[in-house]
Amino acid sequence: MSEADERPRRRQARGERRVAQLLHAAASVFCAVGYTASSTNAIAREAGVSPGTLYQFFPNKEAIAVELSAQLIKEMEAAHGRVFTSEIARLPLDRLIDEVTDPFIEFNTANPALLALIKGPDAPGRVTDDHGVLHDSLLEGVTELLAVRKPSLSRMERALIAEVSFAMFKTGLNLVMQHEDGEKDVYVRELKTMLHRYLAPYVGIGAVPAP
Repeated sequence: MSEADERPRRRQARGERRVAQLLHAAASVFCAVGYTASSTNAIAREAGVSPGTLYQFFPNKEAIAVELSAQLIKEMEAAHGRVFTSEIARLPLDRLIDEVTDPFIEFNTANPALLALIKGPDAPGRVTDDHGVLHDSLLEGVTELLAVRKPSLSRMERALIAEVSFAMFKTGLNLVMQHEDGEKDVYVRELKTMLHRYLAPYVGIGAVPAP
């Protein structure tokens, strides 16, 4: 490959690194002060670049939030595809809860910016819409787990149990995210205990044999 061919590739690679740098900085700023109080100047300062450099890649704060949210949601979708399986549905209930909740707790702990964006009162509409699609997808995954684990449940029963379970998890996750280290572990245990006590009468606690 000639030097002339290599130059566009190097420029593209530098651009991708700069975008990643700006998104990382934006995540830090959104977590620190929230979406509403953040600014492109603060994001540029956090990234160690000039505002002019930021504007070469993003026209405004909203565009940054939309790109960051889309990236995080894509990563979360990849994680949830690994947990909503028939094999996990048939595990003992305590292990099922571990397998389903742990990846999402770990993801949100590592990426608190997603919750910071979603909870912002003036989050961009695209962010809210994308999160709504993710919410529906996750809820469908929980419903499918229930269908595999307890086929005798009616469609309405599965939908109700899934919705209540998911609401309990989201509420518990907000509490988990407000604490650190050992305290966080205590809240995780309480969250799982709550889910276990709610689900056990409906789906049992033991492993479910494959048909």
